[in-house]
Amino acid sequence: MTASPSGTASVAVSLPPIAWADTERERAFGHWFDELAPRHHLARASLHLASADASSRRYFRVASLDGGSFIVMDSPAAEDSVAAFVHIGGLIRGAGLNGPRVLEQDVHQGFLLLDDLGDTQYLAALRQADPAGADALMRDAIGALIQWQLKGDCSTLPPYDDALLRREVQLFPDWCVAREFGVTWTAREQETWRTVSQRLIDSALAQPQVAVHRDWMPRNLMVCARNPGVLDFQDAVRGPISYDLASMLRDAFLSWDEEHELDWAVRYWQEARHAGLPVDADFGEFWRQTEWMGLQRHLKILGIFCRLKHRDGKPHYSEDLPRFFNYATKVANRYGPLRSLLNLLEPLTGAAVQAGYTF
Repeated sequence: MTASPSGTASVAVSLPPIAWADTERERAFGHWFDELAPRHHLARASLHLASADASSRRYFRVASLDGGSFIVMDSPAAEDSVAAFVHIGGLIRGAGLNGPRVLEQDVHQGFLLLDDLGDTQYLAALRQADPAGADALMRDAIGALIQWQLKGDCSTLPPYDDALLRREVQLFPDWCVAREFGVTWTAREQETWRTVSQRLIDSALAQPQVAVHRDWMPRNLMVCARNPGVLDFQDAVRGPISYDLASMLRDAFLSWDEEHELDWAVRYWQEARHAGLPVDADFGEFWRQTEWMGLQRHLKILGIFCRLKHRDGKPHYSEDLPRFFNYATKVANRYGPLRSLLNLLEPLTGAAVQAGYTF
């Protein structure tokens, strides 16, 4: 972007065209974009791919002739997913958090024009930060999480119920055990799995229920003037109070030593109690809930990353499988009722090493 003598912005860019697999969708997008561009003074020549995620959604960035930029969401997924993004985005902002406004929408076709919260993810900032800088970012994220749980209206969110928890955790045997490593469990191993997974589900369902972002992790939090910017919230549910904290402390792409995990967990627990959130009065029990909730999530993600590799042609996610095996092994080894899970994890860890994964 360069400033013109009149004070407006002129755009001098040479960007590769956005690739479209579906010419009909490309045409529909062009009609939609051309209609709204004059209202927001959008510079079409600046339109470029900003990011893509594990789903079919893509995000484009486009400059404004007045300065600044916007984000365009292209979501060819089901219409209800886009409607959920619009609805839950309203809940995020209604809770006083820094989520993007929806400025234009075509929910049926899956096109949205959004505020641009910048391109600095917490993930990149935390990797580059010194200890004091990382702590400041995490404290901001903890404060925002408490605000979300306290003020986010979860009454209209779908429940994180037994059926959903069970579908999620089943991704592990279906895609990681059977598809990635070709392992068939014996009847005894299947019974071990049923027992352990039921304990994790029961623990989750017994927790107080609040608004759950479901991916409150550094990749979905943005460094902004008002920290953090919150993205990727369309799968929010009404569920266990420890879930989002577990997501943040034991991330898919960034790991902390346990001293840092506990320090931030205690800080969250103290501030949550002070704010009136229904966390357990005993921190030890709350930490147990958080670790068990995290284990449910980690088993799910082991399955999801393998599904992305084998079904969706996105193999790079599987590079982080060792991180999740390490998370899961640590928690299973720590708690007696979960220790039998080690009998299922250890052969897979050996198979992963043989397959070339680095632990």
